[in-house]
Amino acid sequence: MMKAEQKIYLSLVVPLFNEAANVNLLAERILSVIKDIDRACEVIFIDDGSTDGTRDKLRHLAGEHPEFHAILFRANFGQSAAMAAGFEASRGEVVVAMDGDLQNDPADIPILLEKLEQGYDVVSGWRKDRKDKLIGRKIPSKIANRLICSITDVNLHDTGCSLKAFRGNVLRSISLYGEMHRFIPALMRMEGAKIAEIPVRHHPRIHGSSKYNLTRTFRVLMDLTTLRLFMKHLHNPLGFFAAFSFFCLLSGMLALTGMIFHYQSPEKLNILITIAVMFLSSSFMFIFLGLIGKMITNSGRRKSYIIDGH
Repeated sequence: MMKAEQKIYLSLVVPLFNEAANVNLLAERILSVIKDIDRACEVIFIDDGSTDGTRDKLRHLAGEHPEFHAILFRANFGQSAAMAAGFEASRGEVVVAMDGDLQNDPADIPILLEKLEQGYDVVSGWRKDRKDKLIGRKIPSKIANRLICSITDVNLHDTGCSLKAFRGNVLRSISLYGEMHRFIPALMRMEGAKIAEIPVRHHPRIHGSSKYNLTRTFRVLMDLTTLRLFMKHLHNPLGFFAAFSFFCLLSGMLALTGMIFHYQSPEKLNILITIAVMFLSSSFMFIFLGLIGKMITNSGRRKSYIIDGH
């Protein structure tokens, strides 16, 4: 039986939502893998507000196996929230995340760990032979991969694969929200992480139904825009707002200059005065927003560095 004070090597984080038909088989496959890892392991299941009996099965598994732990959400908060809860609860030097629908194969965990030990901080799975529908899943996924890679500058074949291995200390330094679980490698690259990708197996779904739908696309695009801003301006938001401030200041000065040439035309003068006031006020507003952003960044608990060693 695992002792509480024992140092954990591997934390496996598995979010689930209405996967009652898959839970027991998934647990069997996970146990068969971690028993061959000659180091302490823990498995953290996160139930994301299931209504089909998944919660009861996770409670039972956690009572039977000391390696298993269950986090039960009161409602469906989404995959990013489930992963964030699992990552926060994890204690392992290495954290592996995977889906609970049996499409990811736990048997691939050792090869992820082997690649991670070669000096990487993130090893992402690549579903090279993906067992999903062409039009509904594969084509949108390829388009999303191209878009995400071009914006984040992280070159992966398969950004949507949930099967990934991480260095625990780097992973626990990032924050997840919205649909940000898709962009964990990009978030970790902001922390200086070294990223690799290896092919993994992918199985067709046997039980249950996919939780993916196209309504999530808009949220993903919004989070992708936010991520791009984070990557460029997280540590210095004042620079981002200063560019807008300079544009508004220049426009306001041009409007003031125009007033010199149209001082005899009351109608044009009124318009120019309005424009000048609007742009000059906006210039000061953007500067103040930048200063507030800078203060929030500096006063937060988030460190601007991660120590790799001594």
